[in-house]
Amino acid sequence: MSTFLDTLSKELQVLLMAMVPVVELRGAIPYGAVLGLAPWTAFICAVIGNCLPVPLIILLARPFIKYLKKTRILGWFAHWMERKTEKNRDKIMKRSALGLFLFVAIPLPGTGAWTGALCAALLDLRFRFALPSILAGVLAAGCIMTFGTEIVKWFVGLI
Repeated sequence: MSTFLDTLSKELQVLLMAMVPVVELRGAIPYGAVLGLAPWTAFICAVIGNCLPVPLIILLARPFIKYLKKTRILGWFAHWMERKTEKNRDKIMKRSALGLFLFVAIPLPGTGAWTGALCAALLDLRFRFALPSILAGVLAAGCIMTFGTEIVKWFVGLI
C-alpha cells in the first residue's frame, strides 16, 4: 500500500516539508539528501517552500493573534507570544534589518522564517522592510544547511 508521499515527486516533498513550521528548510534539506536529490535541487525546493508562507504570515499574524487573545482556550498562548516578542524587541530593533536577517539565517531551534515573520508582524515592522530581511535569511540558512548536510554526508561516507 502506498502512502500519499509516495505519489508526490521528491522535489515536491521537499518543498512541502520546508513549508511546515519548526521543520522548515532545516529539516527539508537533509530530507532531500536522504531522498537522493542533488544538493542544489534540495536547496532550491526548500528555499521556495520556506519562503512561500512568509508574506501571508507577516500580513495575517497580527489579526490572528488579536483574535486568539479573545478566546478562552488559546488566549494564554497569544499573550505569551506577545510577551516573548516584546522581550526580544530591543535585540531585533537595535540591529534592524540585520537583526531580523541573523535571527532567520542562523539555523538554531526556535529561529527561522516562520518565527521571523511572526516577530516582524508582532513588532509591526513594515512589510517592505521585513520581507527582504527574512528572504535573505532563508537563503543564508539554506546555504548553511546545504553545506552542513554535504559535510555530514561526506563525513559518514554516504557520497
